[in-house]
Amino acid sequence: MSFDLQDIPLDSAASAAIADQGLEYRLLDPGNRGALAAWVEADMRGFHHSRPRKSDAAHQLRILSDRRVLGVYDPKAADTETPVATVSGWPTGLTVPGGRSVDAWAVSSVTVSATHRRRGIARALMEGALADARAAGAALAMLTVTEATIYGRYGYAPAAQAATITVDRHRVRWIGPASPGRLELVEPAVLRDDAAAIVRRAVARTPGEVDRWPGLLDRVLGLVEPDRDSARATRVVRYDDEQGQPQGFVTYRIAREPDEPGILEFEFLVAATDDAERELWRFLVEQDFVTGVRGRLRSVDEPLAWLLEDPRAITVSDVVDHLWVRVLDPVAALSARVYGATGTLTLEIADPGGHADGTFELEVAGNGRGELRRVDDATSGPRAAASPAAPSTRRSRRPSQGIRLGVQELGAIYLGGVRPSVLARAGRMTELAPGSLALADRMFAAERTPHLSIWF
Repeated sequence: MSFDLQDIPLDSAASAAIADQGLEYRLLDPGNRGALAAWVEADMRGFHHSRPRKSDAAHQLRILSDRRVLGVYDPKAADTETPVATVSGWPTGLTVPGGRSVDAWAVSSVTVSATHRRRGIARALMEGALADARAAGAALAMLTVTEATIYGRYGYAPAAQAATITVDRHRVRWIGPASPGRLELVEPAVLRDDAAAIVRRAVARTPGEVDRWPGLLDRVLGLVEPDRDSARATRVVRYDDEQGQPQGFVTYRIAREPDEPGILEFEFLVAATDDAERELWRFLVEQDFVTGVRGRLRSVDEPLAWLLEDPRAITVSDVVDHLWVRVLDPVAALSARVYGATGTLTLEIADPGGHADGTFELEVAGNGRGELRRVDDATSGPRAAASPAAPSTRRSRRPSQGIRLGVQELGAIYLGGVRPSVLARAGRMTELAPGSLALADRMFAAERTPHLSIWF
C-alpha cells in the first residue's frame, strides 16, 4: 500500500458522532510540529506516562511523520490546542502462515482524556480507524492492547499471545546442540545498519510479526537518548553464521546492586535462523554473576525448555492476549496465508459492522495455498440491509463441510493460534456438518505458533 495517508478523507460518521458532543475530529498535518507535539503530550497523558523529554518528543515526531494522526479537540477546554482524544494508524505488513505478508492497518495511540470519557468518543475513533483501513485497502486491522474488554465490540479478537520467560540461572545446564557461527559483542550504533535487514528476515519466519520501522530500532538499541541511564546500560550481542553473515541479535541490560549478582533483562531478541535463536538464548542463560534471566513479550512456544537439562528452570508468566486482529476483507486475508490441510470448507461469517459479512467457500490445494470465494452476496445483516435487491450468487451445490462463525472468531483462528474446535466448545462457533470442525482445525493450523514480539 503506497499512497499519501493525508488523502484519505475523514470518516463522515465518526466526524458526525464527535460533532454531536460539541467536539471536533481533526486530521493533523504532518508538517505542523506544534500540533503534533501537543498530540504527543495528550498521547503520553492518556497512557499515564511522564511528559516526554525534548529528545524523546523529537523522536516521536519523526515516527508520526509516516502515520495518519488524528485528534479530538474541545473548543471549550482550557487548552484548545491539546486534543482530548488521540488515535493513529498506518499501513504495514503482517506475517501470516507460510511466510507471506498481508496488507494490514496498524491502529495505535487510542486514548481519551479522563475528563471526556463515557461520551462515545472511543467508539467514534475506533469506527473511524476501520473506515481508514478500508479506504487504504487493508485486508485487516490490528492493534496491541492494554485492556482486553474494549476491542471485541469492534470486531477484533486476540490472535497471538505473548509471555514473560524467567530462567533460574543456578539450574541452567545447556544440552542443546552447538551452533556453527559465533557471537560478537557490538556497540548499538555499529549494529544499526545490519539490524533492519536481520529483522526483515526474522519477521518473515513467524505469523503475527509485523514490519518494523526505523524509530523502533533506534529506541531498542538505545540510540534515541544515548546518554540516558537505560541506554548506557544496554548491551548488544550479534550472532554471525559460519559465512560471517549476521543472522540475529539481542539487546539486554543487567539490573543489580553494587557487588551483588544481577538480573539479566531483555525485550528484543531477533533471530533469522534456528541456529541464531539457540545461540542467543545460550548466551543469555549462561551469563555469570546473575541469578536469573527475564525476557518479556516472548512466544508461548519457546524452544528453550528442550535446550536445558532442567526444564523447570524456566517459569512462564504473564501470558496475555497481545495481538488483536480484525478481518475487513475475508477474500484478501484468507487467500494470503498457507493452510495445513487440503479441503473445501464453507464459512458463514456474521459481521455486525458489515465489513466481512457473508458466505464464502475456502478451497485449499495440495500446496497449501487457499482461495476464498464469496458464494452468497445476499446474506442477512448490514450488507444486505444496504443493498436489499442484491442478487444471490449462492451455488446450487454447497460443500458438505462448513462452519458458522462471527468476525471475532475469524480473527482468532486466522493466524493459527486458536483451534476452531476450541471456539466451538465455548459456544462461539457452529459446525454445519459432521467432521467440519476437524477439517477446520487441520486447515487453519500453522506450522509455527503465532507471536508478536513488540508493542505498537
